[in-house]
Amino acid sequence: MSGPVCAVFASYNIHGGVGGDGHFVPNRIVDVLRELQADVIGLQEVESRATGFDMLEFLSRQTGLHGISGPTLLGAGGDYGNALLSRHAVLSERRIDISYPHREPRGAIDAELDIGGVAVRVINTHLGLYPAERRHQVQQLLDIFEHERELPTIFMGDLNEWFLYGRPLRWLHRHFEPTPACASFPSRLPLLALDRIWMRPRSMLQEIRVHRSAAARMASDHLPLLARIALPGERA
Repeated sequence: MSGPVCAVFASYNIHGGVGGDGHFVPNRIVDVLRELQADVIGLQEVESRATGFDMLEFLSRQTGLHGISGPTLLGAGGDYGNALLSRHAVLSERRIDISYPHREPRGAIDAELDIGGVAVRVINTHLGLYPAERRHQVQQLLDIFEHERELPTIFMGDLNEWFLYGRPLRWLHRHFEPTPACASFPSRLPLLALDRIWMRPRSMLQEIRVHRSAAARMASDHLPLLARIALPGERA
C-alpha cells in the first residue's frame, strides 16, 4: 500500500519564553509544542542572553525533536534569534543574513529535510519592524528562492507585516500563491496575522489554522500557526 506523504508544520514566536503574565516559564512553551504535535516547527525570539538558559537545547530535549539554531544576535552571555525543530532527518542547513543597515540584525534558517523520503526545503524567518526593512528582506529571500533548484518549499515565520496589502505580502503571494491570513497576535485577543506560512506548490496545503488553546494564550504573546501539508510523492 502507498499514500501521500503528510506532515504538519508550525510557526511560533515564543517571546523568549516570557508569557502573558510577564514571567519566564519555559515549560509552558514545551506544553504548547506538545499540543501542536507538529513535524517541523519554526521558532522565533529564541532567547538565551537575558537568562543564560539554553532555550533551544531545552525545547529539543523535552520534545525529542532535532534543533537547528539560527541566532541573529550573539554575545558572550548567550544569543537570540530563530530556530527550527524537526522530527525528520536534516539533509542540509544554512543561515541567511537578511539584515538591513542600522537596524536589528535579522536572518533566516534555510534547511532541507527528508520527510518520508521526500526532500523538502523549509525556510524560517523573523522580519524587521519597519516597512523599508521588510521590503528589503523579502526581496533578498525571493531572489534566493528564484535562483536555486526547485524543491517542495515551506516558507514561514513572523513577518511583522501589519498591512494585508503591503508590498512584501503581495510579492510573497505572487511567488507562492496566497494562503489564508489567520490572526495570531496578540495571543489574548488575536487581531493581526503577523505569523504566516506559505508553500510551493500551493496544492500541498490541506489546512491552515491558529492553535488557540488556553496554554498557548498564556505561554507567549503570539499564538502558533499550523499548516497540514500533503507533499508531492508517495510513502511506501
